[in-house]
This record gives sequence, structure tokens and C-alpha cells, in this order.
Amino acid sequence: MPDHLLELRHVSQVYRAGGQQFPALQDVNLTLDDGEFAVLVGPSGCGKSTLLRIATGLQVPTSGQVLYRGQPLHGVNPRATIVFQTFALFPWLTVLRNVEVALEARGVPPEERRRRAEELIDRVGLDGFEGAYPRELSGGMRQKVGFARAMAVEPELLCLDEPFSALDVLSARALRGELLELWTGGKIPTRAILMVTHNIEEAVFMGDRIVVMDKNPGRVVAERRVPVPQPRAMKDPRLSAVVDEVYGILAGTTQPEPVELGSAPGEPGRLRALPDAAVGSLAGLLEHLAATPGGRHDLYRLAEDLGVDSDHILRTVEAAELLGFATVAEGDVALTPLGETFAEAGILARKEIFATRIRRIPLFRWLLELLEAAEGKRLRDEVVVRALALEFPAPVAERQLRVVIDWGRYAELFAYGEDTGVLFLEPTEAPTSR
Repeated sequence: MPDHLLELRHVSQVYRAGGQQFPALQDVNLTLDDGEFAVLVGPSGCGKSTLLRIATGLQVPTSGQVLYRGQPLHGVNPRATIVFQTFALFPWLTVLRNVEVALEARGVPPEERRRRAEELIDRVGLDGFEGAYPRELSGGMRQKVGFARAMAVEPELLCLDEPFSALDVLSARALRGELLELWTGGKIPTRAILMVTHNIEEAVFMGDRIVVMDKNPGRVVAERRVPVPQPRAMKDPRLSAVVDEVYGILAGTTQPEPVELGSAPGEPGRLRALPDAAVGSLAGLLEHLAATPGGRHDLYRLAEDLGVDSDHILRTVEAAELLGFATVAEGDVALTPLGETFAEAGILARKEIFATRIRRIPLFRWLLELLEAAEGKRLRDEVVVRALALEFPAPVAERQLRVVIDWGRYAELFAYGEDTGVLFLEPTEAPTSR
């Protein structure tokens, strides 16, 4: 018997666009054993979902090898299936028919597939809803249908791509518990589960092993075993310790300013992508830290205190680091004197502080220089996106423009016409002579 159910060896994925190469994954090594529930966590854009598609054969890596039960994987793995974050149900089919579709595609005879579909629908707690259509179901119930359909083909490997992210908090909590009950109780034929999530608390609560990834490029930076058997209590201090450690790994340690700021497009060095964080969220974080004794807080407790998920917290903290409003070390975030000043300032003073700080960011300096040199000091947003696409993949370039516009408009560095799609510098008022 092979040592591992699934093995990824030195897997890399490079996307090419406009003559540029963008590494999405770099030299990833990963194993999954029989009976194991492993979870991939990391920031948005680190390639978690790409890695999941590669593991199931839905995507071929640029380099590296995928082995399943010791044999090279060629094409889609017939022993694996994926549940996506969107429910992906056929709206014109009933619950029963949605589940039967997976079996029909495998050539299962009508009577057998109906029996198996009904059994699975009952197993996920939807008995009595066989004749209902997706529009009649809640989000949690629709995702249960997705789970039933995935399990209908009796996969050895069940892959979950953020399966609870589209649900409300209570529905997600209930569905997590029900999936764990099926898994730990041996009520599904699956031999191993590989899940992707950006929710660190969810990962530690559900997984046996946490695989931590980072981005630029996507890579595995750490692995941690969860030393708590199932069933688990969410508030178990042993789980909290693992959550705290994973937060610390992802947040890292604040670097000197030249490293944090990066370089401008076209300049030597690493171009720093701006974190997708709203100014309002940043202000709320700084106010919360200012109200905390010593201005210091455990990162992993912030999500619960502020009622947001871990990905949101990490992006907002990254923005605070970049602007010099906070520092991060050993899993804690601490307010700087400048951050404290911002938190206590009024509306106009905050704008001035924010404008001063983002002018130091090379990406903003580059954009302001482009606007100054442009005819009429105006640029269409599509021009800026095309320029950014020389440095980032197209979807990332579009998100970067959105963040630049949101931050720049708040700081009143430039204006933007939503209807025209034009960024422009507003004329400054000349001083009047007396």
C-alpha cells in the first residue's frame, strides 16, 4: 500500500497574460493520509482553491506531480469530488433529481440511483424535502443538497472549497457540526477530506492538520497538528492556542518601512499589493485598539471582539501596518503613537493624516505622477488597470485599482467619476491677494 492517499510533489502553477508570467503556486509539497481531515488556510490570493483543483485533477499544474494512492494522476480523479462555496444546484430540478444527477452521470441504473439518493438525502437531514426545488430551501439546506450530491458518488477524497462561506453564521455553525458528525461517525464512505477556508477558527475546529499558506507566490509556510480529538468544544483553550499560533504565522512580524512599502510599478524590487481593506474598517480597528489597555491585542481575539472573520481582520491589520498605524509581533497587534493620534483625531484631521501616509506608498506616488503628467490631469480607469496588469494578474489589478480609488478619494488626493470611469486631479484654489 502507498504511504499516502494523496501526494503533491513540487507543484507550481504559473499563469501567463500579456507576455507576463504570474506565479500562483510555487514548489508546493503536500500529503494527505487515509482517515485524515486536512485544512488549507491562508490569505485571499494564495492559491488555496487552485491547489484544490490540482489535487482533484481539474487543473494540470505547470510543473510538479500529483500522486493518488501512489500512482501519477492523469485527468480528473474519479475517486474525488468537490463541494464549492456556491451551491451549484440545477434550479429546475428537485432535491432528489439534483442528487440523482451525479449518479446518472456515472451510469447508475434508475432504481439504484433513486434508492441511493433518497438514503443520502435522509442522511444529511433533508428527509421530506425530496420534491422541493432549490428556491424553496434556505442556504444551509441548499448546501446540504450539495453535500449529498457530492457523496452520492461515494468519493474516497472529499474536497471542500469554502463550503460554509456563503451561509449566515448560525447556518454555517450547524452545517459544520452535521458534517463532522457524518465524518467522525463513519456515516459517509469518504476516506479523507481536504478543505479550503480563510476562517482560521473554522479550520482549527474541524481539521486534524492545518496547512498554512502565504501569497506572492502561493506556498506552504507551516503545518500544525490539532492535538484535540473530536468531538471538540469551540472554546477549548487548546484550540485557542492553535488558533493564536496560526494567526501569528499569517500575520508575521512588521518589517522596516522600506520593506513594508515595497516599490512602485516599473521600479526594481517587490511591488507591494495593497490589502483590500476599507478605511472604515481600519478606523474601527484603531479605535478598538485605542480603547484596549496598552493599545495591544491578541490577533485571534479581535475577530470575535469585532464580529468579523479572520481574513477580514488580517487584511485590516495589514493596512494598519502599511500605514504605520500598528505593528505586529508574536501574534499580537499594537497601536503606534501615530495610530493612536489617528484614532483620537476628528474627521478632517484623520483625512490629513491618512493622505500624508498614503503619499509615502510607492503605488500612490506612481499614480499621482501619472495623473500630473496626463493631459488635463485625467486618466481613464482602464488605462490604470492595464498598467497594473503588467505587475499583477488581471483580477488582482482590478482589485488594486478599487482599493487605490477608495483610499485616494477618502484622502482627497484625487477624484473619480463613477459614471465616466475617470480619475482626475481637482484644481487647487490659488491664494487670493489682498
